[in-house]
Amino acid sequence: MARPSKDQYYLDIAKEVAQRGTCFRSRFGALIVKDDQIISTGYIGAPRGVKDCMERGYCLRDELKIPHGTQYEVCRSVHAEMNAIINAARAGVSLLGATMFLYSENPKTGELIDSLPCYICKKMVINAGIGKFIGNTKEGSVKIFHVEDWVSEWKQGDVLDDKHQYGGDRNIVDNLVSADEIRNKNQAQDVSSYKVVDDEQGNFKSLKEILMEEGKIEEFPQEFEQS
Repeated sequence: MARPSKDQYYLDIAKEVAQRGTCFRSRFGALIVKDDQIISTGYIGAPRGVKDCMERGYCLRDELKIPHGTQYEVCRSVHAEMNAIINAARAGVSLLGATMFLYSENPKTGELIDSLPCYICKKMVINAGIGKFIGNTKEGSVKIFHVEDWVSEWKQGDVLDDKHQYGGDRNIVDNLVSADEIRNKNQAQDVSSYKVVDDEQGNFKSLKEILMEEGKIEEFPQEFEQS
């Protein structure tokens, strides 16, 4: 048996952490490591002392057919990344320069899914001072992100232009967003093409389209539209 790499070693531990999750949609486990020591873990679950989806027997987001990666104010759970950061805060441990590992799989099939943070988790990772974010891909490889690159990308463009956002491909698989509603495969991970709100005619519009129609934002410069 081959000895796993250090990254795979920590992702394997994150996989075990994920098994404690109570989400019907996703099984995520987060691990925060600093100076080669595990300092915090987190999995998806309802706030402490609150009934989770398993106890209630259904997923609120499934019932409302809310696409992955959107509208997380309508969710009973706290994400794995959030819980890992919160648990470190409860213990009074600094996360400056730490590395977060995230393992992700589909609880219904056991298949791997791309480990990418949602908008809220991404902002928390940045503000916590975490230096690297490492996760598995749906193909079984390891993907490494430098958090300073996320900051740089958001400085140049905006959050709506995020190139690495959770949910796009899963929405197609779970019939929450059709393939026709994704402009092209190169934008499948561009949140500006996600259809997140339906209008009175039952058609889905992207968050970007809605903001532009309301005059809250203008069309982005061409260089920001390209991945």
